[in-house]
Amino acid sequence: MKKCKCKSGRRLRGFIAKLFAGLVLANAALFAVFFFDLDGKLLFNVVEPFLKKHYDNMERKDTLKSPYDMDKFPSYEY
Repeated sequence: MKKCKCKSGRRLRGFIAKLFAGLVLANAALFAVFFFDLDGKLLFNVVEPFLKKHYDNMERKDTLKSPYDMDKFPSYEY
């Protein structure tokens, strides 16, 4: 089998090697995220406090102050 002396063959081989190295690095990064549960930790420590702060300060209807009638449906007005 002859080796290709043209530059396009070397460039293609270099491109494939870089692509393979990039895929290996991406796989290692995704494995680290999975193994150490980094996505769950990010959600719990960063995203959840913002959501709690927003939704805990939301104005809500007090359901204890509305009368309860068996034959009437409640009106959900805010």
